[in-house]
Parts: sequence; structure tokens; C-alpha cells
Amino acid sequence: MNRADLIVGLQWGDEGKGKIVDHMAQTHDFVCRFAGGHNAGHTIVVDGKKYALHLIPSGILNPKAKNIVGNGVVLSPVDFIKEMSQFEDLEGRLFISDKAHLLLPYHALIDQAKERLKGDNAIGTTGKGIGPAYGDKIARVGHRVGELHDTKRLATKIIDYFEQNRALFDVMDIPTPDFDELLAELNSYKEVLEPYITDTTQLMWQILDEGKKILLEGAQGTMLDIDHGTYPFVTSSTTITAGACSGLGINPKDIGKVTGIAKAYCTRVGNGPFPSEDFGEEGERIRKNGHEFGTTTGRPRRCGWFDAVALRHAVRVNGVDQIALMKLDVLDGFDEIKVCVAYEIDGKEIDYVPYDLEDAKAVYKTFAGWDKTEGVREFDDLPPSAKSYIEALEEMVGCKIGIISTSPDREDTIIH
Repeated sequence: MNRADLIVGLQWGDEGKGKIVDHMAQTHDFVCRFAGGHNAGHTIVVDGKKYALHLIPSGILNPKAKNIVGNGVVLSPVDFIKEMSQFEDLEGRLFISDKAHLLLPYHALIDQAKERLKGDNAIGTTGKGIGPAYGDKIARVGHRVGELHDTKRLATKIIDYFEQNRALFDVMDIPTPDFDELLAELNSYKEVLEPYITDTTQLMWQILDEGKKILLEGAQGTMLDIDHGTYPFVTSSTTITAGACSGLGINPKDIGKVTGIAKAYCTRVGNGPFPSEDFGEEGERIRKNGHEFGTTTGRPRRCGWFDAVALRHAVRVNGVDQIALMKLDVLDGFDEIKVCVAYEIDGKEIDYVPYDLEDAKAVYKTFAGWDKTEGVREFDDLPPSAKSYIEALEEMVGCKIGIISTSPDREDTIIH
């Protein structure tokens, strides 16, 4: 039976999934995105040229691969169309689920207004409208991509929604859209997107039955999962392996090899607990060496050391078969490298991820640093201390590290 390979983030997002999806997409027929919205940013470097993808699957950079945006995605037509303009000849190579939910400009206005109203308790969202779009989906007042087939009816429903929630929108200072302007906007989306809208559930079943090589691509990371992450400082979707089933209409038996992506250190964007965060010079050095600024927002990422406790949790919850360890070269030149091996909470050490990480302090183990791994393409050519670090991580998280990235370039990748 044909199964789909899956790539999932194991930390707080921004692990470098884009490079690995791009790398693996060279040998797959279809690349399918199953969750998230344009808050996700994948940066891929091919032949020295940088691409930043937010919604379109990373397989778009392989001319032979076809790309599916599944029903679990919340799709901003404005941003999707902007992204499409980077590429030519997309017809027949790009498919959008008619059941994916529309993320419209008012969702971003709601997102930003809610964050402002929370003040010091703000979650630190990207302000792109992801949460409100998923909120509407769960409250059953959202709108799906397939509704673009009848824009007049859709515009009427949106105006009705505004009028029913007028008191709430007044608090947020968001006016009801003008019907004619809204209709013109929806028609502009329809004109570009309609050729790509299809029943992707049927398409997924068809390509599985045909034995096509399929790669499933997640967004964000395990520790941002709505159920298994550091709630409430999480995203609004299921970011783990299980999300691929609901987000594409496939069953668990359809999933084959699971590759989990993790950086050789740790980063986080926005608010929320981060036990291994480094507030000193070393954290700043990691940020500078790793160019740790958000692809989508440009804001500086919080940086710290590899968290083996959280990784072990992520490996288990996702059923990971192999880890792709990214950005090993960012740690080049450090005298010592730390790894979080346990948490201390109320004077007690634990080796698992608890209900609440807010007061957890990292317990570290220290490893010897190394001079240079950048550009290395064979495991045997790595410095001995870098090899020891990788082998120690494998033992601590209970999973093989099968891929090691030593620069953003597609070719600087070790298959271990």
C-alpha cells in the first residue's frame, strides 16, 4: 500500500522545514500542505536565490512536483495571489481545497484589536488573522474557498455576519464593509484562484491509489500545537502529524515515514514559556549567526539552547522516524554548547513536558564546541566534537538524526 512521507516541526516553528521539504520534494510527485496560514514562513535558497514561501507548498520550486493546499489551511487570498506572482505556469501544478477556510482582511483587524485589548497578556501572534479565521471555522461562521464560486452570495453572508456582531466590531473599531467594494474584492480573488480550486480530498485518495510519491508538509512546530503545545501561547491549528489526517482528508494508515525537523539550538517567536532561552551574549550570538529574524514579521526571535526534554516529547507525539538537524553551523566557534536535559520546577527535577512550563528552569549538560561545520557534506568530515554532540542528542531524544544541515544552501546537507 502506498503511504505518504511527512515532515513536521519539532520545536516552536522556524526549524528550517522549508529547506528539507525542498530537498525531499526533488524526489516526490506531490507536496501537500495540511495546516496553518501565512503566519508560516519557509525560506529556501536555491542557486544563491532566496525564496520566502508562506502558503504555497515548498514543492513549487521543483518544476516536476505538483502542490496541494489542503482543507486544514486558512488561506488569505491577498497573500496567496501575491505569492503566486513569483512563479509562472502554475496551472496543473497547484490545487487548492474547496474546503479550506478563507482568511479575509477583517480577520487580521480582529487579531490586532484583540492583541491590543489584552495588553500585557497578549499572546504575541503575528497579527495576520490566523486565530480569528480558525475561531470562525470552529464557531461555524467561517467561509470556505469553494464559496468564491458564488461571490454575491458570499458577500451577503459576510455583511450579515458583521451586522449580527455589530456590538463586538464597534468595540474593536472595525466598520462594516461596503457591499459593492466587498463584492469587487471577492471577484478579484475568484478571477485568479478559481482555476485552482478543487476537491483535494478526492485528489489525495486518487494519487494514493495511483502510487504517487507524496510529501506532507506541516507549518509551525509541535510546541505550538493547539492541544500539545504551551497553551495558550500556541497557534490555532493542529501542527503535529495527526493534523495531516484531518487537514487533507487521509487516514493514519496513509502516513509513512515521518521526518521531524529541529534546529541544533532553539528559538521562539512571540510570548510564552521557553525554559532554555539564553538572555546573555551567547543567545545574542546565536541570533546573529543564525539570522534569527522572522520570515513573515521580521521581528527578532528569542534564542537559546537545544531542549532535549521537549524534543523527546515531540518525537513521541509525532511518531518520528528520523530527525533532520538544522543550522548546525550556527554553533560554529562556541567554546561550549549547552543542552537542556531536565526541568526544575519548585525545586524538583522532571524529565518530561508538564501541563505548564511557565516556571520551569532548564537543567543543562555542557558539551565541547567546535571550530567549523559550515558547508560540510559528509558526516565523517565533521569535527569530532560535533559528531559527539549529534550522537548525544540522538541518545537523549531517542531517535536517529538522519539529515544534518550545515548551511542554508540546498547542497550543504549530510545524509547520515
